[in-house]
Amino acid sequence: MSAVHDPHRGSVCLSIVVPVFNEEEALPVLAARLRPVLDGCEEPYEVLAVDDGSTDKTPHLLEDLRTVWPQLRVVTLRRNSGHQAALTAGLHRARGAYVISMDADLQDPPEVIPDMLALARADGLDVVYGVRTDRSADTGFKRRTAGAYYWLMRRLAGSYVPAQAGDFRLLSRPVVETLKTLPEQQIYRLLIPWLGFPGGQITYQRGERVAGATKYPLHKMVLLALDSITSFSAVPLRLATALGAFSLVVCLAFLTWTLVVYSTGNTLPGWTSLIITILFFGAVQLFCVGMLGEYVARIYTAVQARPTYFVARDTDEEQR
Repeated sequence: MSAVHDPHRGSVCLSIVVPVFNEEEALPVLAARLRPVLDGCEEPYEVLAVDDGSTDKTPHLLEDLRTVWPQLRVVTLRRNSGHQAALTAGLHRARGAYVISMDADLQDPPEVIPDMLALARADGLDVVYGVRTDRSADTGFKRRTAGAYYWLMRRLAGSYVPAQAGDFRLLSRPVVETLKTLPEQQIYRLLIPWLGFPGGQITYQRGERVAGATKYPLHKMVLLALDSITSFSAVPLRLATALGAFSLVVCLAFLTWTLVVYSTGNTLPGWTSLIITILFFGAVQLFCVGMLGEYVARIYTAVQARPTYFVARDTDEEQR
């Protein structure tokens, strides 16, 4: 598949997908910054705000914004399904020839959207990644954990994974249609570069969150990393095999040492060596079983084939 060369396919050129969850403080600022940028592009566009089961005033604010912003389209999920599921719902329902995903916190500036669109058209690209060259607005802990995540992903999944590229990216219609045919429903950060479509990069400085608290605390970051690893690499299983082989070598060495000590008559009971040996092999076995369990869990989820989200409402369908 090649890049989209007719940007006016259908009635929408550009779709902006924005997952939102309890963003009542950020929504007014988002609209104030995003709308002038999109209006300035002078292209037919739509903004898909995917409400991921918000419990604050976010649904009401979205309805108020729709009365003054005709291009705003609201997709409401029946329950909180997670950021990646909300992103998937938006991508699957977007109608634009180009689709850009971004977060509502404005840490990724919408002002670079025209540059993404221009680069895709000029170079015939299907994917344009937003790459963060300056993350000084993030905490030191966030920078270090993000750096470790991308370092690990590039070594496990492959060097094709762009460093410091999150969910802020442009996709052409062929990429979106290809994603819709795949059984995977999430982890697009790794899945999109794996497809092999021609891509480019736009660099920018990551800003501070405009309002509210982050929706990606530490435990969600750990789960994202674990899902990424088990979805795109069998290295953990090979690591478990390697640990098993290493344990066998240690066991044989310990057995040899025991026989030597027995042959020399020094057979006094050694409580310390016994405890260390039991703890070591117990830890290795539990680690290997845990790694195997992660993959079995993914197989179990795939066999169930349950949707990751359910759409309760789409304002676009109401207008038809």
